[in-house]
Amino acid sequence: MKTRKPTPKARIADADVVLIGGGIMSATLGSMLSVLQPEWRIVMIEKTDALATESSGPWNNAGTGHSGYCELNYMPDPDNGAKPASIASQFHLTRQWWAHLAREGRIEPAKFIHSSPHMDVVFGDRDVDYLRRRHQTLSRDPLFAEMQYSEDPAQIAQWAPLAVQGRATGERIAATRHVRGTDVDFGELTRQLTNIITEHGGEALTGREVGTLSRASDGWVITGHDHAGAGFTLRTKRVFVGAGGFALRLLQHAKLPEVRGYAVLPVGAAFYRTDNPQVTSQHDGKMYGQAEIGAPPMSVPHLDKRYVDGKEYLLFGPYATFSTKLLKHGKLSDFFTTLRWHNLHVIAAAGLQNLSLVRYLIGQLAASPEKKFAQLRRFFPKADLADWELLEAGQRAQLVKPDRRRIGVLQQGTELVISADTTVSGLLGASPGASTAVPIMLDLLQRGFPEQWDAWRSVLADAIPGMTTTTWDAATVAESTARTADALHLD
Repeated sequence: MKTRKPTPKARIADADVVLIGGGIMSATLGSMLSVLQPEWRIVMIEKTDALATESSGPWNNAGTGHSGYCELNYMPDPDNGAKPASIASQFHLTRQWWAHLAREGRIEPAKFIHSSPHMDVVFGDRDVDYLRRRHQTLSRDPLFAEMQYSEDPAQIAQWAPLAVQGRATGERIAATRHVRGTDVDFGELTRQLTNIITEHGGEALTGREVGTLSRASDGWVITGHDHAGAGFTLRTKRVFVGAGGFALRLLQHAKLPEVRGYAVLPVGAAFYRTDNPQVTSQHDGKMYGQAEIGAPPMSVPHLDKRYVDGKEYLLFGPYATFSTKLLKHGKLSDFFTTLRWHNLHVIAAAGLQNLSLVRYLIGQLAASPEKKFAQLRRFFPKADLADWELLEAGQRAQLVKPDRRRIGVLQQGTELVISADTTVSGLLGASPGASTAVPIMLDLLQRGFPEQWDAWRSVLADAIPGMTTTTWDAATVAESTARTADALHLD
């Protein structure tokens, strides 16, 4: 019997930095490194045939430039505004980097960012009282000074006419509105930032799946294959894993002790979408409400104005879905490949501590189309089902971490992991990652590139003045907001 010789792996030219995952995180880091160290060779590797097809794709997220203006889940205690302030500050830094690139002519902001007021609308005595206290707390912070509050249905009808039309009189309603909100097409932004990488001699390789990360004497050896099964290999000094739900699995393959005991819980989402101009023309902005009890942080209901490829849409959701895939274009076996003997008890403990989340997910999965649409009508009473289509959105991998006291905890947000020798790093977790990408990457640059950081810091401080700001006073906020808005062509 003849034996078949294995196909030799294609050798890709060595790289200084490899970015695994073709989304907003890898693109942000790659753009910063290309500007700071233009002689470095940077290679991005993406599993699918195009960039930004997972969480960064415009229909796989709500496109909200998360600034803490309207996300009520960031502030369960209406008297404590620390987290919204932190998110607002981080998004402010992110916009400053985009503004710097726009002034340099490296990106076209009109194609990916638009002004979009951020609003909250709530109903009933409890939630109205909560929103009033939240506004009183946040309005003392210069980052939120322009936020408006009203319990007047006539005023709210001017801000959000769809929320008031057809609503029964007598029900208490309250709203906040901040005119500095934005809608962001993170898919388009990802492609523009990746262009900066390739313009500096880097590569963006699509349709290639990474299989292994192996240590070498001078860095890392990466192997994988394309869709036809042909293998590839390349060597690199440093690796960043920005592969969304797949990040934990790749870091486990790299045998990083820093992720020992870590696990992920896959959660999907669906949205209703309409492009009917008679509907889209009546709503301007992103209108958030209160999440149901037990809902995951990403499941706060919102009715959003979206701008994608020059066209206006409205998006409502999300509705939780469940799959064992870790990526929208993944496999049902994905989740099980992340299980290890040292994280089984961690994820089991987190599940037992979040039974309300389990019940919520079961309820969402069992909900009929009529019940799902009734949630939209809570925000838009006159909504007509004929105008809307239900759209499958992206998969998220909520991070589950070991905890000495509770064994395992479900963590909101993202976590940057860096190896002890700083040669490999990765980002785990979910929202509000994209909107806080620049501060995350500033942290990575400082901790992960200690030899270069001193030289880079002054360059970055000129591009992102806010990175040196410790206290946001009214004058600083006003000046930096105006400068950034001008560069990004925002109202």
